[in-house]
Amino acid sequence: MTEYFIQAFIYLLAAVIAVPLAKRFGLGSVLGYLIAGVVIGPVTGLVGDETATIQHFAEFGVVMMLFLVGLELEPQVLWQMRSRLLGLGGLQVVLTALLIMAIPLAFGLSWKMTLTVGLIFSLSSTAIVLQTFSEKGLSKTDGAKSAFSILLFQDIAVIPMLAFIPMLAITELGSAHDTFTLVGHLPGWLYAVVVIASIAGLILAGHFLSRPLFRYIAETGVREIFVACALLLVVGIATLMSLIGLSPALGTFLAGVVLANSEFRHELETNIEPFKGLLLGLFFITVGAGVNFSVLIDHLGLIVGITLGVIAVKVLVLYGLATLFRAKGSDRWLVALSLAQAGEFGFVLLSFTVQQNVLEASLAQMLQMVVALSMFLTPVLFIIFEKVILPRYEVKSNSREADHIDEQGQVIIAGIGRFGQIVNRLLTANGVSTVVLDHEASQVDNMRALGIKSYFGDATRSDLLHTAGIDSAALFVVAIDNREEAVSLVRSVKANYPQVKVLARAFDRVHMYQLRLAGADFIRVETYLSALELGGQALIDLGFHPFEVESKKGSFRKIDAAASDVLYEEWRSVSEGERFGTNAYQLFKEFEEKIATEMRGDRADRHADSERSWMPPPKGCYTTELDKTQS
Repeated sequence: MTEYFIQAFIYLLAAVIAVPLAKRFGLGSVLGYLIAGVVIGPVTGLVGDETATIQHFAEFGVVMMLFLVGLELEPQVLWQMRSRLLGLGGLQVVLTALLIMAIPLAFGLSWKMTLTVGLIFSLSSTAIVLQTFSEKGLSKTDGAKSAFSILLFQDIAVIPMLAFIPMLAITELGSAHDTFTLVGHLPGWLYAVVVIASIAGLILAGHFLSRPLFRYIAETGVREIFVACALLLVVGIATLMSLIGLSPALGTFLAGVVLANSEFRHELETNIEPFKGLLLGLFFITVGAGVNFSVLIDHLGLIVGITLGVIAVKVLVLYGLATLFRAKGSDRWLVALSLAQAGEFGFVLLSFTVQQNVLEASLAQMLQMVVALSMFLTPVLFIIFEKVILPRYEVKSNSREADHIDEQGQVIIAGIGRFGQIVNRLLTANGVSTVVLDHEASQVDNMRALGIKSYFGDATRSDLLHTAGIDSAALFVVAIDNREEAVSLVRSVKANYPQVKVLARAFDRVHMYQLRLAGADFIRVETYLSALELGGQALIDLGFHPFEVESKKGSFRKIDAAASDVLYEEWRSVSEGERFGTNAYQLFKEFEEKIATEMRGDRADRHADSERSWMPPPKGCYTTELDKTQS
């Protein structure tokens, strides 16, 4: 028993140390798990032969992942994405598999093996790519949307691959059907009937029986029973598929699709996600622990060559398809370079091919090294995109000369996006002269088409600011979308034109503190007032009187403003960086308690100067509808 505890401690400790470090260095969680496995396996020898047994257990995380993938596949969303999903995604998988297959086939390898290898290397890493898009702020680009469509198709394509690969089994490697099934002795036609009946029964049960079951469980109010029910569903379906000789992942995927429109979908996702994450992490650790460095050393040149060859083929195919589907400029390179690596499903399929006697264990080990190496090269591919590709297209897109500014304004606005537009409209409607600058040519052209005068130009250029009248302007409004550029711009304007009052839009509290430190005179977090208004409306809809709501909103803003000042000093005293110190969280809790106390109490004066426009509150306005009902 002690031995099991020690092994569990080693695996968990390795994950807790390696994954946060990997994410901090931009490598992603999957690579973190692989590194953790390499360290505790071949490097230090802390774990040994038991990793193969643990890996079989951890593979259940893949089953859970495909169940969650199925839950995400709402038919309406898939229909809206059909062009990119089937076109880009389908062509990418087919063309990549065929091209990669053709290379070893030319050297005389079996077509069954080469087709399997082609299918495996046609997949990319969903976990690494989507996380990197999010971290680098690329998720909303057209290239990222196209890449997401391809990744989604690849995740779906894993299902038919799991069903198809066993058909490629090579008899010389042994029998592929060494697991217990209830239908192994049946003739072919009867086996087909059983399979079809099982899948049909699964779909019908998921559609008609799951909702009453989940509703019955939910009515108990015992959360752990709902968790148990969710696990029972996944385990039961996986068992059924195994007993009829099909892939467990296929069954759980179909169940997920059936339940995609269920009202219990989000609850199922919430309950399954932690188990899926831990088991997948454990699976990747065992893959890393099972790396055979002697294979890497003995075949270093071949492994590196195959890795670079796979990346080159995928870049060629993806760039061509992105061009065919009319992706513009840098978006084509973003699609090509971001998806050029092999994916985490490659480890799953390689393990599966060995179990099904499609590939030899020695070949699968070498290909695992190729998959891992290509994933390790993903950050390098993104660096190439950012440092080499993107600047070329930015120079090309910004080759348009800055507009000649033929007027000066009381207010200069940097950025005419969704935030800057509203500021500009309010000012011009009240007769205030403004000069609007934006470095996105398309955005400027769109505003001009709407009759809103704006100029193409970089607001960080001192000559443009001078022409726009910064020396005599009263206000400078910063409404650009880039966080770092906004802070830099505020710092520059306050340093060179200290007489100008700077008003800035912040994305969140930390960004607000950064702008404040840079010298901004007035800062507003973009979602603050809209959230406050919506919260106020929620109180009104719950029966609070509008006058009372305005009073409570005023108290909330007053206390929150005081809290913001205190937290700013705490943030500044720590490191003037991105993170709060430990003391800040305690301060935040104290202010939250103060707000709650203030909300429960009545105002002493019942009025404030800012509320003079209101009619006197009616008698009993501080009593909610709920109180009236209870009285």
